[in-house]
This record gives sequence, structure tokens and C-alpha cells, in this order.
Amino acid sequence: MIFSRALQREFFQSAAGVFVALFAILITVVLIRLLGQAAGGRLPSDAVLALIGFGSLSRLPIVLSLTVFIAVLLSLSRSYRDSEMVVWFASGLPLTAFIRPVLRFALPIVFTIAAVTLFVAPWAQLKSAQYQARIDSRNDASRVAPGVFRESVGAQRVFFVEMGAGEDGKVRNVFVSTEKDGRLDVIVSAEGSLRTDPNGDRFIVLEKGRRYEGEPGSPEYRVLEFDRYSVLVEEREAAGPASRASTTPTLELLADPTPRKLGELLGRIGMPVAALLLALMAIPLSFVNPRAGRANNLLFAILTYLVYSNAISVFQAWVSQGRLRFELAVWLPHVVVLAVLALMFYRRLAISPFWRARA
Repeated sequence: MIFSRALQREFFQSAAGVFVALFAILITVVLIRLLGQAAGGRLPSDAVLALIGFGSLSRLPIVLSLTVFIAVLLSLSRSYRDSEMVVWFASGLPLTAFIRPVLRFALPIVFTIAAVTLFVAPWAQLKSAQYQARIDSRNDASRVAPGVFRESVGAQRVFFVEMGAGEDGKVRNVFVSTEKDGRLDVIVSAEGSLRTDPNGDRFIVLEKGRRYEGEPGSPEYRVLEFDRYSVLVEEREAAGPASRASTTPTLELLADPTPRKLGELLGRIGMPVAALLLALMAIPLSFVNPRAGRANNLLFAILTYLVYSNAISVFQAWVSQGRLRFELAVWLPHVVVLAVLALMFYRRLAISPFWRARA
């Protein structure tokens, strides 16, 4: 009981610190990316908070998997450095005795990872895609950066807004320059907004302004004054949320087993299984010679995690491309890791491993 309680306390203390650090890094990276988009006018500022929440939920399984792995690794490595392992081994406890406390600590987090990966993360990605689609389809005037010239997709129009959108969704002091067939049209208005028809056609609606038409370098031009003027900006279908396998609920992946959806299902199943095996692998990886370097096992552990996660991603891509059967790919990388894990335990437990035995 003393052995189990001591390890549990050590694991949870390490996990709390690791999780806070990794989650802070995740939030910072997502926040910097979204703030850059908001500063460039590609994203409204009021959407940043919601997209941070959706992005954090979708990446939470990765953070939890690393938390379990690093927490067990750091805790047991500290025991080796402080010679606590010598006390436990001298008390008659083998290295395999650490499996039960590690499982008791890791299994609740692994179940959480499974729940988030299978149900919460697809929901978060779907909501993020729908939210992004609503942003793209709504009044784009609210996303225009004031004081910045913006060029249209076809490079035929240049927009400038002096004041950003207010509560009414309208911008103030609008300038639009259009060049087509050698003619230049310049429109200035006191205010304006964008409207999207149900079929997806986008119009810019300008109010209380003037339009100047003519050829550059020619004295012939027209001046038109208007109270309300609509210009077709873009003709397209109404924006909708992207149809991606990552946003598809798990039950729908099972109901429609196409190669692309089976590849996504493989990745979702692999995440909690990998978290469990990595937690167990941290036991033999945690060995540290107090007289040698302290960072060697940590670097090897990080390399192990990268190789394992990339292997799952490769198998996932092969299944999505139809190059490998799902029934084989769903268990093959984990069986290989399980065999490596058994070999690592054997290396630490055996007095004279078979590869060192002499005839």
C-alpha cells in the first residue's frame, strides 16, 4: 500500500504540471495563429475565442497522451536518480511490480482520451467547420480591417474602408476601384455593407455615394450620384461546412466504411491504445544511471513517441488510400510496439539476456 500510494501521488503531481505546461503551449500556438488571421482581417475578432475552444478540444487527446507518458517517465526517472529504485528492488519488488500502479494511474486518462477522440473531438471539429462556414457566408464587412487596401480574388477590384463595422454591420467611408476592359470605375460612399443571396451570389451594397467612370488619361468621364448601389462581387454557391472524415461522428464512420472513413477510424482507435502502451513503455524507458547523463532517456522517449505516432499516421494514410486493409493496419503498429515493450522489460529483468549469452 505504501508503494502504490507513493507512486500514485508522484504520478498525479507530475501529470498536473505536465498537463498545464502542454495545454498552455497548445493554447498559445492556436491563439497566435488565430490572432494573426484576425489582425489581417481574415477572421473577425469575436470568433477567436470560440475557435480556440474548438481547436483545444480537438487536440486534447494528444495533450493527454503526452501527459501520461511524460508523467510516468519523469516520476520513475527521478526515483532512479535519487536511488529510490534501489530501495524498492531491495525490498523484493521487480520492475514488473510497477505495471499495476501505472495502469491504475493511466487507465482513467486513457478512457478519457478514448471518449474525447471518438466523440468529443469529431463534434468539436464539426462545430469549428460550421462556425467557419457561417463566418465566410455572413456579412464580410465585419471582417474588413480598417485603413487597409484589400484586393479581390480576381485582382479586378480594390477595396478600402476607413472605419470598421459597427453594431449595425456597416462600414464607413468606403472606396472601391474597379478596372475592366481598359476602363476604370471609382466608387466612394459614406457607408456600405455586403449581402449574400440564398444562391450564394455576393453583392456589395453602397449607400450615399458617387461613381466615376472613364478611361485613364482621357478627359471623358461620367459622374453618377446614388443613394443605394449594389455591385456583384462574387458569384458562387452558398458556403457550407466542409465534408471531411475528421468531422464525421464515429458511428457514421462505422455505418459507411469507405477507405477514407476507415482511415479516420483507425486514427481514432489508435490514439487511446497508443497512450496506454506508451505509459507502460515509460517504465523500462525511465532507467537512468545516476552517474551518467540525465537527459538521454528523455530524448530517446521523445523519439519513441514521434516514431510511434508517425507510424500510426502512415498506416492511417495507407488505409485511406486503399493500399492496406483496415483489419491489418488497426493492430499491426500496436503489436510491434507491444513486442518492443516486452523485449525492453526482458532486457531490464534478465541477468544475462540471450543476445549476450555465450556458447
